[in-house]
Amino acid sequence: MPSRTPHTPPPYRSSWFRRAATAVAVLATAIGTAGAAPGAIAAPAPAAPTAAHPAAVAAAPDIPVANVKAHLAQLQSLATANSGNRAHGRPGYKASLDYVKAKLDAAGFTTSVQQFTAGGATGYNLVADWPGGNAGQILMTGAHLDSVTSGPGINDNGSGSSAVLETALAVAREGLKPAKHLRFAWWGAEELGLIGSRNYVNALPTAERSKITGYLNFDMVGSPNPGYFVYDDNPALEAVFKDWFAAKGVATEIETEGDGRSDHASFKNAGIAVGGLFTGAGRTKTSAQAQKWGGTAGQAFDRCYHSSCDTTSNINDTALDRNSDAIAHAVWTLSAN
Repeated sequence: MPSRTPHTPPPYRSSWFRRAATAVAVLATAIGTAGAAPGAIAAPAPAAPTAAHPAAVAAAPDIPVANVKAHLAQLQSLATANSGNRAHGRPGYKASLDYVKAKLDAAGFTTSVQQFTAGGATGYNLVADWPGGNAGQILMTGAHLDSVTSGPGINDNGSGSSAVLETALAVAREGLKPAKHLRFAWWGAEELGLIGSRNYVNALPTAERSKITGYLNFDMVGSPNPGYFVYDDNPALEAVFKDWFAAKGVATEIETEGDGRSDHASFKNAGIAVGGLFTGAGRTKTSAQAQKWGGTAGQAFDRCYHSSCDTTSNINDTALDRNSDAIAHAVWTLSAN
């Protein structure tokens, strides 16, 4: 629209305009404060969120540890019914995947099963997307679902798989509407060398990889003689977990035992930011760590690591509870803006 030189009213009209404007302002004030106490001033409308001042992050719900343990009991039953394990290429693994998928489907997730071949056997990844959020910014959370052939793999890694599952189900229960798109994953053939997660990442086009703002990995989060270890691969993701535990009065250490040995490595090697939690495997807890966290010094964090005794009796409830809540906190926080 072309500009136009403002018209200046003559003096007699100017005074009339001023009186009219004043009357309108008084009327608007009266309407805006109707029902308010005498002399009250209407509060200004809250400012819209901006990049510099993002919207407040809603607190994550408590994740009931009883629900997580119920998933572990199901995984134990499936292993017991299928030669005592849930390993890649064995019926116990596929039964585990079907159990997780059914829970997610019923909760409203869009799920997909991806096949691959390893060691002459068919393997499976399960990927679940929560509807909504910015498809150009994806927060992924995952855990490997397979066990070794020697046992049911309840801590390694039924614990991480079940905690991630219950967090996903909490997203559905709460009707979470995150700013970022949420994607959850359960990997196959991790125990054979991160094969499932590597297959997934390698199959992603470059443009799709670039949409993943972060991947959070949870491999063993209920060790019976637990430590509280945080991945330090990315400072921002590390801080979310460290600050949460610090607020609970729980000291943490940097995770070193499993560095590069779990599925986060598949993402890190592709240039994707990674973070996660770990409660320890076959290494021995030191005296200093026992003083810090309790438990038994001179004993492995998990004496049943990769053994037949990695059953539902091989779980520390406190560690499982804390880590499950920390996972939910990270998902809610990192997906909010």
